Amino acid sequence: MSTDKITFLMNWHATPYHAPVYLAQKKGYFADEGIKVALLEPNDPSDVTEIIGSGKVDMGFKAMIHTLAAKARDFPVTSIGSLLDEPFTGVVYLKDSGITTDFTSLKGKRIGYVGEFGKIQIDELTRHYGMTPDEYTAVRCGMNVSKAIIEGTIDAGIGLENVQMVELEEWLASQGRARDDVQMLRIDELAELGCCCFCSILYIANDAFIAANKDKVAAFMRAVKRATDDVISSPAEAYKEYIDVKPQMADPVNRKIYERSYAYFSQDLKNVERDWKKVTAYGKRLGVLQENFVPNYTNEFLTWNLEGDSADPTGDQKRMVDLQKEVACCGGFRRLNVQVKA
Repeated sequence: MSTDKITFLMNWHATPYHAPVYLAQKKGYFADEGIKVALLEPNDPSDVTEIIGSGKVDMGFKAMIHTLAAKARDFPVTSIGSLLDEPFTGVVYLKDSGITTDFTSLKGKRIGYVGEFGKIQIDELTRHYGMTPDEYTAVRCGMNVSKAIIEGTIDAGIGLENVQMVELEEWLASQGRARDDVQMLRIDELAELGCCCFCSILYIANDAFIAANKDKVAAFMRAVKRATDDVISSPAEAYKEYIDVKPQMADPVNRKIYERSYAYFSQDLKNVERDWKKVTAYGKRLGVLQENFVPNYTNEFLTWNLEGDSADPTGDQKRMVDLQKEVACCGGFRRLNVQVKA
């Protein structure tokens, strides 16, 4: 038995920032391109690159660092576009945990992480700050970092500003506590990377599938670009349509995650060369990639005009912090006005 459907695997259960692919399905954009797509959700996010790399699933979502690491482990996957650009990622904690802005305050703490590379990142940071990996306790939580912090099984955990931070802010509010009791030690700042892009969320595909189905891959990307345009131009309306597909998105927490994800949606879906170079260098620093490693991405299936690179990426990061604080405070949909290189 075989199927002509493209299989697409999420990086976790349906999440607000997955809206473009679900809307491309709901609004008939895949059908308009002459393709059929089956949208799948994994039981374990750590399985995604292995499943796609094995060819059991054609395409999916995964973060940049994991996409690089997958190739390094001989799983043949390539990024064919970006969903989210540079969401802030770091060690999330509550003020009453005893953790402060001093990284060494993590000594003796239980730190949750999603998959193996989260632990590699924290281990490398402990050495960077004069500690050893055995001076904290690593706890693998998968995507349930917020739940583990709430239940008290960890003191802090690696999470995203637009997901776990939101979940914890809303839980604090439900307890009559201040939302800003949740804090983040950003990994890009701790590691002095100059970017947050190692957790950029990408569209990835199996290399053999790409080679045999170039027209289908290009059609898929045209459909999700069309849906992304809808999300960016009419975010509130797009979310209402998403709720029709995934009713669980109707709750206040998911709505706020969507609002906080809005600024990170890639306008043109391109893989940003600058970011790939930085994260490839970071992967080598972590010991995940060999020195001769060549990053696995392409923009060949993005057939529209691509935006120029930012003229001030460091300044954009600072402006994004302020913008996301405004969204956290007041809600709504805001995006940066990025100046590109001449």
